[in-house]
Amino acid sequence: MEIRDWRPFVYGGLASITAEFGTFPIDTTKTRLQIQGQKLDRSHTELRYRGMTDAFVKISRQEGVKALYSGIWPAVLRQATYGTIKFGTYYTLKKVATERGFLHDAAGNESVWCNAACATLAGAISSAIANPTDVLKVRMQVHGKGTKEIGLLRCFREIYIHEGVRGLWRGVGPTAQRAAVIAAVELPVYDFCKLHLMETFGDQVANHFISSFIASLGSAIASTPIDVIRTRLMNQRHVHHLQPSMAPAATAAGSAGGTTTRCAPTLYYTGSLDCAVRTVRSEGFRALYKGFIPTWVRMGPWNIIFFITYEQLKQFY
Repeated sequence: MEIRDWRPFVYGGLASITAEFGTFPIDTTKTRLQIQGQKLDRSHTELRYRGMTDAFVKISRQEGVKALYSGIWPAVLRQATYGTIKFGTYYTLKKVATERGFLHDAAGNESVWCNAACATLAGAISSAIANPTDVLKVRMQVHGKGTKEIGLLRCFREIYIHEGVRGLWRGVGPTAQRAAVIAAVELPVYDFCKLHLMETFGDQVANHFISSFIASLGSAIASTPIDVIRTRLMNQRHVHHLQPSMAPAATAAGSAGGTTTRCAPTLYYTGSLDCAVRTVRSEGFRALYKGFIPTWVRMGPWNIIFFITYEQLKQFY
């Protein structure tokens, strides 16, 4: 597919970064809520926060307001890649589908299935490419004030050294699934609402505001369980258990051989399905909707900021 118009990519990336700065503290509270209460991971067993507001207040008081922006730079880097590719690819695919007669029916209405297919493909591809920045963001958000000493480059280096390249793509499966679900719901719903509200509000900010708010509710409901699984998989590290093993028969000093220990790295969750099953068994089905309120509260303003910014940038066409 030949890309003939670069503007949707650039405008999508700029609008995504603007929206990320405006709503990132809400995303931090969502991540903390999704991590807490795990029965398997002892470091996150405690229920530290009762909800989004409580998390916001406690993080600000205990770690400082800057902790709410822990992980902002990998998030910005993520949007510079994910947002650019996602929205640029979506609108490029729609343009190609229109030219080939797939997008509109005989009456001139957009096909919901074709629209959703373009969005799903764009979301899955872009999120898979940008997955390492997502891992960095989650790790830095979870550890809050510790990121002052670590920083983005050191965090990247530690993951690469201790977990390898696979560590940077941890959780890529549910990440791609989540992005595909969000894109498949959010983008077509936004375009559908915007089109049907055109007669009432025209192509104005009020139309973009209402359409983006409606789109965010649907995507939050559909994506939150996948988001919980994704966050937990990304945050987990190799857990080292001590196992007995036999030492060499004797040392140079003549001491007798004995037993020693060695580390066998394992993981709490082996994959998306294992994480989902164990989470439901140990914490109940409601655990899959941990962080739903901040997810929706964030998605609303995020989409509003994004689509309004995007629509304004389109005026430069």
